[in-house]
Amino acid sequence: MSDQNFPGWHGTTIVGVRKGGKVVVAGDGQVSLGQTVIKGSARKVRRLSPGGHEVVCGFAGSTADAFTLLERLEAKLEATPGQLQRACVELAKDWRTDKYLQKLEAMLIVTDGAELYVITGAGDVLEPENDIAAIGSGGNYALAAARGMYDFEDDAEVIARKALEIAAEICVYTNGNMTVEVIHG
Repeated sequence: MSDQNFPGWHGTTIVGVRKGGKVVVAGDGQVSLGQTVIKGSARKVRRLSPGGHEVVCGFAGSTADAFTLLERLEAKLEATPGQLQRACVELAKDWRTDKYLQKLEAMLIVTDGAELYVITGAGDVLEPENDIAAIGSGGNYALAAARGMYDFEDDAEVIARKALEIAAEICVYTNGNMTVEVIHG
């Protein structure tokens, strides 16, 4: 289907902040189709517990695609317990080389409380600089806001929440209905 015939799914801001021995991943709840808000209370931040090891994931992009990736990530985590980086790299390799997975349109922020990564369909597993990661349509706004607050606020949750609030004020594809997950390193 061409982009002209299908307006496309937009909307999501996910931000991850690591500070003070914890990582907070926060996401908004808006899903848009073109200029229409389809849902305002989607839950785009999830907690996984494969093999008893807790991981928090936030996703931007197509929801069905993101759920497929989360299932694959969970399987990788079960195969490599306690090795988040290895599981992320294995997922990124599959995503880049598998003909079915290559078509998936989503990005992930994942953390186990110690490590923080952004995973993309281009095969990237990125550890963000400055202990802040952000993805989605309002990701750049949230990233800038979080960086601006980082040196002046000690609580990662306060930074993540306020950064998401700021993104929601600027990005029309982001709302203030937050899902926030905290995980300690």
